[in-house]
Amino acid sequence: MLDDTLKAQLSAYLERVTQPFELVASLDDSATSAEMLDLLQTIQSLRADKINLRTDGTDARKPSFSIRRTGSDTKLRFAGLPLGHEFTSLVLALLWTGGHPPKVEAEVIEQIKGLDGDFNFEVYMSLSCHNCPDVVQALSLMAILNPKVKTTVIEGGAFQDEVNARQIMAVPSTFLNGEPFGSGRMLVEEIVAKLDTAAPAREAAKLTAKDPYEVLIVGGGPAGAAAAVYAARKGIRVGVAAERFGGQTNDTMSIENYISVLETDGPKFAAALEAQVRHYGVDIMNLQTAAKVVPASSEGGLLEVHLTNGGVLKSRSIILSTGARWRNVNVPGENEYRNKGVAYCPHCDGPLFKGKRVSVIGGGNSGVEAAIDLAGIVAHVTLVEFADQLKADAVLVNKLKSLPNVTIHVNAQTTEITGDGQKVNGLTYKDRATGESHHVPLEGVFVQIGLVPNTEWLKGTVELSRFGEIVVDAKGHTNVPGVFAAGDCTTVPYKQIVIAAGDGAKAALSAFDHLIRMPAAA
Repeated sequence: MLDDTLKAQLSAYLERVTQPFELVASLDDSATSAEMLDLLQTIQSLRADKINLRTDGTDARKPSFSIRRTGSDTKLRFAGLPLGHEFTSLVLALLWTGGHPPKVEAEVIEQIKGLDGDFNFEVYMSLSCHNCPDVVQALSLMAILNPKVKTTVIEGGAFQDEVNARQIMAVPSTFLNGEPFGSGRMLVEEIVAKLDTAAPAREAAKLTAKDPYEVLIVGGGPAGAAAAVYAARKGIRVGVAAERFGGQTNDTMSIENYISVLETDGPKFAAALEAQVRHYGVDIMNLQTAAKVVPASSEGGLLEVHLTNGGVLKSRSIILSTGARWRNVNVPGENEYRNKGVAYCPHCDGPLFKGKRVSVIGGGNSGVEAAIDLAGIVAHVTLVEFADQLKADAVLVNKLKSLPNVTIHVNAQTTEITGDGQKVNGLTYKDRATGESHHVPLEGVFVQIGLVPNTEWLKGTVELSRFGEIVVDAKGHTNVPGVFAAGDCTTVPYKQIVIAAGDGAKAALSAFDHLIRMPAAA
């Protein structure tokens, strides 16, 4: 099950276990059960003094296994094999159960321990989903820390009947006490905040009480991270308020064009960004959404960023690096069937459509890459492109055209995503040359038509282009004194990670130049 390298790494990690625990397996006669038993026996053999293995489990989900600290009432179960992206989640669950402290803020740990109620979580994941581990690890930690939380992690491919019965069309998909709780990536702080209703008000008060910053950065993607590093190296007080650190890179499976990094994946890249920013002592405020910017009332005065939770942050300068998000196709059925067949991440959700028919909307690099990726998983891919030819790189187009289970329609305008009221059953498009309407029966639609800047909240404050991008000059200045901008949310062309990082550095240097020319702060 595990090669020698993985065994050696796992053995080294398990040396950190200080408290005994047991693994209880519920098995059947399937090949997956045999693989699970082999995996659990390997784990037990690496720390036989601390880990006990039982195979007399009676859980209805087979194969599955629970992890329980001796003398505790931990309710954590993995149904199916937690390999692929989820192997790290398994290792962390073993370490946390065995007494190794999690790398989570003490305040969040106390929040988890203080949750009162009956919380039965079920989270469905796929082994190729790079967003799933965040949710799996968050809910696993909550079950380990609080006996009132029960968490079952379910590998969708091993329990396809459950996936179909619950009409799960996207992962991670989380249920609480049998009812839908969340779909998509969530951090432990987000989950706890949804359960602890008093948390937002406490958080707002804590943020408002913070001292003013010299540079406050709104957004934590590559642009925001670079701005934070460059500003902090000037020895000034820097803060970052971000919805999720790493931004869009968290949703990028492979990064192969960032100079000096031959190859990495998005979550690793995002984690590296945050680690470097923290290294410089920057005050990172995650899971924060900005609502408006209030310009300074006088020269040299403080600017304000108002947050949606009611908190107010003050600073002598601001850098806006809020990035962008997937563009919607904006046709009937898209919102109705979101996560019920309409998806935006082929890497995350592609495996859920194994053997089924899907469509990809968009003929740029993202769309064609998605179609190539999906063609290796699904029964058939129909690519629909509005323009009269595919816009992707020639090498990608040639690869796509060589695949036997792909149909390409250009000059085709998507007019509707259809469904049966529960899930997607087709896509309708109009031939722009003839005006004829065509319907394609299918089970999934992947939208890959570009990005929209996250700037709606800035309307009326800073100048925006007709596309909603923040208008900046060559140095990152906006039309508001003391406010700068960088990255995908601006008018700078070519939305690339390396360009966003360079823009962030430039904006930070411009902000510092602005600060040293301002009147001395009181």
